Amino acid sequence: MPTYTVKCSNFNLSHKQKNSLANDISNTHSKFTGANTFFAQVIFQKNEKNSHYMGGKLVKTKEIFLNGQIRSGRTAKVKKQLILGLRKILIKNTNLRKENVWVYLEDLLPDQMIEYGEVLPKSGQENKWFNSLNQSLRERLRKMEKRK
Repeated sequence: MPTYTVKCSNFNLSHKQKNSLANDISNTHSKFTGANTFFAQVIFQKNEKNSHYMGGKLVKTKEIFLNGQIRSGRTAKVKKQLILGLRKILIKNTNLRKENVWVYLEDLLPDQMIEYGEVLPKSGQENKWFNSLNQSLRERLRKMEKRK
């Protein structure tokens, strides 16, 4: 499951913006990687006032950061499409200028991640992994997938 952490400096995201961003991030991840949307989780955090510095200077502009921890094994082309797609939705949902948007992707080895109580599969092995889960968890995940 990719974990996307969104951090804001010098502005607040509304509940509507968070809902839209969470949906768009999950769908963008699915679109470019082929992974089900139930694999994506999005966490929102706000930097405290006067706690963000660049080059040793206090940042006073509105900035948004998206750090995505994703399973390794995807091509450079897929990751470039993903990162550009994520930047686009951050701009769309916040009306910030491109220079105030930061996106980072970090590759993690699937066998070093446990989600839903199970070690994650390699990219492309999601169906086999999903079918190995207990019935109640599969039903829970199917319901999450339908909420797209």
